[in-house]
Amino acid sequence: MKFVETPLPGAYLIELEKREDDRGFFARMFCTQEFKSKGLETTFVQANNSLSRDQGTLRGMHYQLEPHAETKVVRCIHGALYDVILDIRPESPTFGKWFGAELSQENRKMMYVPKGFAHGFFTLQANSEVLYFVSTPYSQPDERGIRWNDPRFAIAWPAEPQVMSDRDIKHPDFDPNHHLKAKR
Repeated sequence: MKFVETPLPGAYLIELEKREDDRGFFARMFCTQEFKSKGLETTFVQANNSLSRDQGTLRGMHYQLEPHAETKVVRCIHGALYDVILDIRPESPTFGKWFGAELSQENRKMMYVPKGFAHGFFTLQANSEVLYFVSTPYSQPDERGIRWNDPRFAIAWPAEPQVMSDRDIKHPDFDPNHHLKAKR
């Protein structure tokens, strides 16, 4: 695997290093030793699969608070999407900055999303399917979301969303008192 640093510290695009022959190719998607050598999370407790039927579907921007903050490894296994991460770590020099990249079945790139980042994606093709591994189980009380077009962050999505869940539409603009504090 090739770990390509993004402009946001701790976040990576991961490219497969394919070994090809006349049958096709072989590549590792995950290796504890390689992840550990980069100081990355190596324990994943949940694998999630999501299908978006329509092109122009936007899902996000989602994350969980500590102690259930998640690291994610995201891969598009069918179709194509624009995957976006947003640094919401208050102590980070890149707080409030975002990074986006195309993940597709053709390029087979993966996004490594560290704890302290919100995550979302926009489908570039119909029937786009995403597989992602997370380091912490889902925790409803610690779940949060930021409005996809919050002007504070000015994420440059590829187009106006055509399909969104009611929940994602209703996410508020970023407010540290809401977004970084537990409900308990």
